[in-house]
Amino acid sequence: MGSLNRGAAEQKPRAEQEAPGWRTAQRGQPAPDPARAGSGGLARYVVAATLARTADGGAVVAIVLMVTTSGAPGWLAGLLGACITAPHLLGPLVARGLDSCRDGRVLIAWACVVHGATLAAAVLLYPVTWPAVTGVLLVTSGLVGPLLTGGISSRLPAIAGPDQVSQRRAQGWDVATYGIGGTIGPSVVAAVSALAGPTAAALILAAATFVAAAVVRLLPYAPPAARAADVPKPVQTLRLMAVTGRLRRMLYLTVTVAFSVAALPIAAVASTAMFQVQPAAAGVLTAAYGLGGLAGSAAVMCRPLRGNADRLVTRLAGLVAAALAVAALSGSFAPAVAAYAAAGAMNSYFFAATLAARSEFAPPRVRGQVFVWVGALKITAGSAGTTAAGVVIMGEPQLPLFLAAALIVTVAGASVLDRRSAGGLEPG
Repeated sequence: MGSLNRGAAEQKPRAEQEAPGWRTAQRGQPAPDPARAGSGGLARYVVAATLARTADGGAVVAIVLMVTTSGAPGWLAGLLGACITAPHLLGPLVARGLDSCRDGRVLIAWACVVHGATLAAAVLLYPVTWPAVTGVLLVTSGLVGPLLTGGISSRLPAIAGPDQVSQRRAQGWDVATYGIGGTIGPSVVAAVSALAGPTAAALILAAATFVAAAVVRLLPYAPPAARAADVPKPVQTLRLMAVTGRLRRMLYLTVTVAFSVAALPIAAVASTAMFQVQPAAAGVLTAAYGLGGLAGSAAVMCRPLRGNADRLVTRLAGLVAAALAVAALSGSFAPAVAAYAAAGAMNSYFFAATLAARSEFAPPRVRGQVFVWVGALKITAGSAGTTAAGVVIMGEPQLPLFLAAALIVTVAGASVLDRRSAGGLEPG
């Protein structure tokens, strides 16, 4: 009888044996609990993501402040700052583990620990060792940085709940964690540096990643979508995104918008003379953009996006372009503040739509890599956009915003033609 039972089990179709529930039972992991994932899981996710992204966003500021206050030359501060930011571009090379490992929570938690430990070691050793040692530690910290951003986001679809409304409301929370992290991180560094020095600020950020690691381990378990051998390599994943229309459009619109909105800080600084306000007022414009972004993410939480994510990405990119055009046309300071806030809000809506597109259109076996690929290319585009805005400004403070708006409109129009050319080949 026992042999008959074993024979029956061996005759089960391979697809059935490879179902998530079967793998979960075989590995001794607890099965996902939808109720737990949709309530406490989301709260823990927000805490973990906010802590991790606060540390990731503030680290470069702490490093630059530490080096400059030590009396070292500015080029060294820039070089060590780049050591922790530039490796983010290599994120896709470490992201395959998100889709292939048995428990993605373990990988992300270890990434948080490594990020915090190497950041702490870098700032503690900087005064007593060669800068090259600090640089190597910061490169290591930067290499795992993408797992704290796009890597954590890739866990959200398994946590937020099965229906589209829950997923998109959770994506609003995710957008908020990026906004809060990008705002609180540098603010914490500035405040702590003024009181206790930038080294103390960096150590606080490192401690935040250790707490984030502990909270990540408390997230609901989600089994891998495929066996490790079936998970494509990074270049194969990028090729898949390029030939999949909905992912392709999301990718090039994300890159275009990131490149374009990076012109806002440059234009803010350059336009203060035109508005006849103090140079420090540029901080008001950039703060308005940040607050608008937080307001936009809150609006997505309260009223989640509806409709096809592919079309939403195109439409919301157009609204970002409209906000940039209004900012470029503003003839005085107050309308410019409102336009910057609107640009921040529209960019949050756009970001939420791109998260929806990644979650809904990426094949499960490459979802983690898709999230990290998009994040890496977005960072690259933002850096290039800032550089380009500085080059083209040429005494015309609003020129970069006009060009940015025109670029987005052009690419959004191309996405419409791209979608129409696909015709009935793609669902939705």
